[in-house]
Amino acid sequence: MFRSLAFALSVFCSVAVASDIPENTLDAGKVSAQGKPITLLGKGVSVGDSAPNFKVVNDAFTPVTLNDYKGQAILISVVPSLDTGICSLQTKHFNEKVAKQFPAVAMLTISADLPFAQKRFCKAENIDKVITLSDSVWRDFGQNYGLIIKDMGLLTRAVLILDESHKVVYKQLVASLSTEPEYDSIIEKLKTL
Repeated sequence: MFRSLAFALSVFCSVAVASDIPENTLDAGKVSAQGKPITLLGKGVSVGDSAPNFKVVNDAFTPVTLNDYKGQAILISVVPSLDTGICSLQTKHFNEKVAKQFPAVAMLTISADLPFAQKRFCKAENIDKVITLSDSVWRDFGQNYGLIIKDMGLLTRAVLILDESHKVVYKQLVASLSTEPEYDSIIEKLKTL
């Protein structure tokens, strides 16, 4: 256990958000933290786009990709860190209120937290319907979706809905990191799937 934890920490600490990742010009100026605009890195996606594949890890450090959900509609809840109040509320909301209404939709929460922290959070908070995935190893999801916060290495707060063919049918980039997503429009879009 100690060796795997040490390895994971060394990977996490050694992965820096590379300076060669381009800024996300698609969503420039749309997000702020404590009233100050933040810069997002990566390609960015828009409603109507085919969702780019991504590679993240689950709580056992097993790679997971978008292709693992082939033929299934997906809600992706993106949070900076599960160890913060708003991220915790967002994840619990999708687990307790949304997942029950839409059992056929895969409910994913993706953050840059280490899988160990995600697993601990899920156990402590009884998260059993939402699957937590970590972008801490490759930063592939954040880069492909344009959601990496420059100079922080965290993901910004967002919600994406992909239909069964994995087309982006909904995107909510939450304007302030200190607020929860607007849930009503998410529910309305899920009803149309």
